[in-house]
Amino acid sequence: MMKPKKISQFTLLWAYIKPYKHRFYFAILLTVAMAFLNVMEPYVLGLAITELGKNVVSIFKNEPGAMINYTYVSRILIIYFIRALAYQASILFSQRFMTSVVQSAMFDLRSDLDRKINRLPVSYFDSHSFGDVLSRVTNDVDAVSNAMQQSLLQVVNAFLGITFAVTMFFWISWKLAIITLIMIPASYLISKKITNISQPYFTGQAKYLGQLNGFVQENLTGFSVIKLYGKEEDSVKEFSEINDQLRQSGFRAAFISGLMSPLTALVSNLAYISIAGFGIMQVIAGTLTIGNVQAAAQYIWQINQPITMVTQLSSVIQSALAAIQRIFGFLDEEEIVEGKTQPLPEVIKGDITFDNVSFNYSADQPLIKNFNVKVTSGETVAIVGPTGAGKTTMINLLMRFYDVDSGAIKLDGHDIRNFTHQEYRSQFGMVLQDAWLYQDTIAENIRFGKLEASDAEVKQAAEIANVDHFIQSLGEGYGTVINQEASNLSLGQKQLLTIARTFIANPKVLILDEATSSVDTRLEVLIQKAMVKIMEKRTSFVIAHRLSTIRNADLILVMDKGQVIEQGTHEELISQKGFYYNLYNSQFQEN
Repeated sequence: MMKPKKISQFTLLWAYIKPYKHRFYFAILLTVAMAFLNVMEPYVLGLAITELGKNVVSIFKNEPGAMINYTYVSRILIIYFIRALAYQASILFSQRFMTSVVQSAMFDLRSDLDRKINRLPVSYFDSHSFGDVLSRVTNDVDAVSNAMQQSLLQVVNAFLGITFAVTMFFWISWKLAIITLIMIPASYLISKKITNISQPYFTGQAKYLGQLNGFVQENLTGFSVIKLYGKEEDSVKEFSEINDQLRQSGFRAAFISGLMSPLTALVSNLAYISIAGFGIMQVIAGTLTIGNVQAAAQYIWQINQPITMVTQLSSVIQSALAAIQRIFGFLDEEEIVEGKTQPLPEVIKGDITFDNVSFNYSADQPLIKNFNVKVTSGETVAIVGPTGAGKTTMINLLMRFYDVDSGAIKLDGHDIRNFTHQEYRSQFGMVLQDAWLYQDTIAENIRFGKLEASDAEVKQAAEIANVDHFIQSLGEGYGTVINQEASNLSLGQKQLLTIARTFIANPKVLILDEATSSVDTRLEVLIQKAMVKIMEKRTSFVIAHRLSTIRNADLILVMDKGQVIEQGTHEELISQKGFYYNLYNSQFQEN
């Protein structure tokens, strides 16, 4: 069986340029014109210098009618001026078209990265820091954008410039061209060797930059906790370690790649001396004109200049190559795959069944095994147990953040894997312990649960969530803007707003993850009342740490080490005097 052919990173990058290929080709065509016009400069000047040299020699020899041929020289200077105008116009428009192509391609790439994030499973973000993901979407894309913007045309121009200059060398003197044919491979071999040595350091630089971004993001999120426990020194120490790794990789990458410029310049200077000496010998022998020698000397620099430019851009190019690997590595990550799907039933009751479910995050650490439970529509199920018992895992499975290893979870008798993730999750509402709000008005944060909701529906949801009075007390009411960190609201107020947002979505199944654990007693009462309202006639799963809040649940599942060890109502479990009994009483014992 043949192995599938590996697609190169450049082929993938071309896929983003291809929609704008006409502008791209036009930019390249203008670059070709620019390189040709540039290489013609020494030749045109050489014609004028040769003519002036002949005129001066004739004048010194007192030849009859000897004089400066102003007509010829003026014609050459006019041609030179027109060439200069065309050259500058080529630069202007090639940059204009290339800028348009790069920005459009990067817009598409960022859009694909954004869509990719939404298609990735939760397991990816459990194993990768948000800072690293952010670095791929921002820093790495910027590195590619800058390299294409700054380097692509210059590299094309360099290649063409070298080609045209060598061609002109053969036009002037094949003997002089031999010297350039020695110089170019020598410069290439030096550049290639240095690139191979420095590239791993550029890759490491991109990796450590992602780690640094992840560390900073996590530490800024937990800044207050770090200050509270006096862990500033530990944080600074860890930051210094990552920063030092980034410094070492960055230094080695920059230093090694920086060796290219002086080494290639050394080769160019040796070639320049050789051509100058050999060219003068040919002038003395009468086989070459002084203007051609002058042109050949300039062509050496026209060959050296693009080689030097490419070597100077090597750090930018190598950073872009490392960034491309990270970007397309991210885009190649395994996505959520929708198998054979069926439409949701027209009427969803909300019956949930766990049918012999088994699941583990890793093969050597089994977590949930042969779990069975049936929840009837409208029932409230509380899930309790010590930390690490598997409560959150059950919710992750229910929401299809992870799929079961064996068995099935069913909604109204249908295996939930037969529905698309989006359609299935649209039947759920979640109120989490950590309330998430975004920078916008309070009304829009509530409307996030149902984007087409009217202002009247938003207000009704807020009233049911017992948050309308608070909103009305604000200066701008529902138009009050929540800041980026939502720090202008208390935890309880944010929680009430998320309850209002959940209610307006009108889900069939509710998941409540200890929504009252971080608020004071007064707000807890308000939140409890709001939760009772939105739980009416809905199947509800409640993760509870305060066992006093779930005494009226229709079913309590007691979990430990991934298994349901007890289940029943509060009274039934208390009467058994088992794990739940001890857990419940431990919350009321005096210390």
